[in-house]
Amino acid sequence: MRSKKIIRDISWLSFNNRVLQEAKDSSVHLYNRLRFLGIFSNNLDEFFRVRVGTLNKMLKIDNNVKIHIEEHPEKILKQIQELVLNQQITFDETFAEIIKQLEINHNIYFKNEKQLNKIQKTFVQAYFEDKVRTQIVPLMIESMPQAPFLRDRSIYLACVLGNTQNPMLQRYALIQIPEKEIPRFVIIPAAKKGEINLILLEDIIRYNLKFLFAPFGFNRFSSHIVKLTRDAELELDNDLNNNVIADLEKGLKNRNKGKATRFVYDRQIDLQLLDYLTKRLNLLKKDNLIAGSRIHNFKDFMDFPKSVFKDIIERPKSFVHPSLVQPCRIMEIIEKKDIMLHFPYHSFDSVIDLLREAAIDPFVQSIKITVYRLARQSKVINALLNAVRNGKSVTVVIELRARFDEEANLHWKSVLEEEGIKVFLGVPDMKVHAKICVIKKREFNKTIHYGFISTGNFNESTAQIYGDHLLLTTNRAILSDINRIFDCLDKPIPRIEILKNCKTLVTSPQNMRKFFLNLIIKEIKFSKKKHDAKIQLKLNSLVDEALITQLYLAAKAGVNIELVIRGICCALTEQKAFKKPIKAISVIDEYLEHARIFIFNNNNEPIVYISSADWMVRNLDHRVEVACPINDPSIKEELMTIFSLQSQENVKGRILDNEQLNLYVEKAEDTPVMRSQIEIYHYLRSKIYRD
Repeated sequence: MRSKKIIRDISWLSFNNRVLQEAKDSSVHLYNRLRFLGIFSNNLDEFFRVRVGTLNKMLKIDNNVKIHIEEHPEKILKQIQELVLNQQITFDETFAEIIKQLEINHNIYFKNEKQLNKIQKTFVQAYFEDKVRTQIVPLMIESMPQAPFLRDRSIYLACVLGNTQNPMLQRYALIQIPEKEIPRFVIIPAAKKGEINLILLEDIIRYNLKFLFAPFGFNRFSSHIVKLTRDAELELDNDLNNNVIADLEKGLKNRNKGKATRFVYDRQIDLQLLDYLTKRLNLLKKDNLIAGSRIHNFKDFMDFPKSVFKDIIERPKSFVHPSLVQPCRIMEIIEKKDIMLHFPYHSFDSVIDLLREAAIDPFVQSIKITVYRLARQSKVINALLNAVRNGKSVTVVIELRARFDEEANLHWKSVLEEEGIKVFLGVPDMKVHAKICVIKKREFNKTIHYGFISTGNFNESTAQIYGDHLLLTTNRAILSDINRIFDCLDKPIPRIEILKNCKTLVTSPQNMRKFFLNLIIKEIKFSKKKHDAKIQLKLNSLVDEALITQLYLAAKAGVNIELVIRGICCALTEQKAFKKPIKAISVIDEYLEHARIFIFNNNNEPIVYISSADWMVRNLDHRVEVACPINDPSIKEELMTIFSLQSQENVKGRILDNEQLNLYVEKAEDTPVMRSQIEIYHYLRSKIYRD
């Protein structure tokens, strides 16, 4: 019998609503409120591209197929539609309020094509001729023998063209907005002194429709933005030996041709044009159509020009861990003690410094590393290239199937192989998501291994905004297991059974679920003996049914359970059978909480692990993942303190309750204000002086 829990996709929409709450929050700077609208929109795009596409497939899959099928996908899709429409209303209201505040508080005005003065019209026309005209090709869709192909995540100007003297001369056209080639936001000459005026790229095109189509006899125009979201899940042959690269390249080409999962349009659109488009595109299902406002693809607001604001308080800059301030030999330092880096508070430069040091150290023989998502101009890759040029043996296990990074990883594979680096592609039928590295050094007939293991990607760009932890260590037990994992992965035909030989690291798909189940059971036994029993978990997502069921049993036994979950939380936190409700909050703030920490009280001798794995079926059964014990008492204290600060969050914390209401954690009268991301920064910064 299945345990009662919250539907995964409904919980995800609740998470995205927390992002929308940040956009609504008047205490947040308007620049960040616009960015949160962009994040919300980008999240929703990916949700429709992946989860809604998957649910649509589930409707057609035979129940005998051996994959995880959600119960009642049709019912879930209906709930999704209702929730998304309600969130869209809030989104539109929020954007309207932000636009109003931009005008009142910052003298920043968005102008559309009908609001331009003479100087602005001249500027917009010249900008169109200089930058835009050669980037667009209108599609006269009525004369096309086949339905027009709308690219995934692109926006189009759907136009009705007419002539005031000839009512019979009416045509429809589509223009793809070239937002990848040209900035979406264009600063134009101000209408009044002291103002900042902006216009959207699509409104520049709208203004110039008369110049674009006048030669063809049209003098009347209406235009509205439309956007199609497509199923983006790649259906790949899981056998990595059957030319996975060819399969991946084919899948990437077909991704933009996936089935439609959502069609959004300006609710002011000409109804005859809307009817024509939906029929030509075979969008006949009502639940695929979502009426929105004039603007779509709000993901571009993540890159809204910061320069138009004069009062932005920058985030505190990351700082180098006090033990790793250059100049120093990092390998010598971590021979003496383990060091934990906490991003984005600590600088990722220390990781690059270690790789560079390994690249030039004459006694280093080899570097082995897994990569999943890399920075666009990756310093990690640059250090590895320098290492192989210096005669080191370099091995990279690259996950080609990292969603939406597949194309970039194909590129990196080619770059690495051209320099002579050994590249391996991982394991059939599962992704390599573990974040590990080992450096082998032999000096004076003595071999030492150095390494690091992380909760997040080896990506210096995202390390500035993602909250993660990375352990630098020479611990023999940990590095022996990392070497065992590479013994599995760095083969043309990986031998996944080797992972069973790991003695210190916990791995999936071998034993991670069983390991954590046993730790929960242990806390239940302590509770029954009247000992202090506590479980503290920080995750991105809590979905796995077996682990949730065991947490329920722990709550029934009186174990104190504290959860800090950024995204999906399928666990019901209050049930009559629980001796104590599960305390669960989500923290949504300027940094993306990405780390996974597991703390078990263990009769006041805490067991602490970090991992790249969430408690989801995909992480525990279909990915190579690693959980690492933290043995150093000072590092253990750091992680427990960080968790404690986050569990006390009362500014950006939302309660994860059974109803998914996203109520803010209320500050009790006798407690201080606790904005955990700020307090963690101060805590780690203060350690510079204590250490």
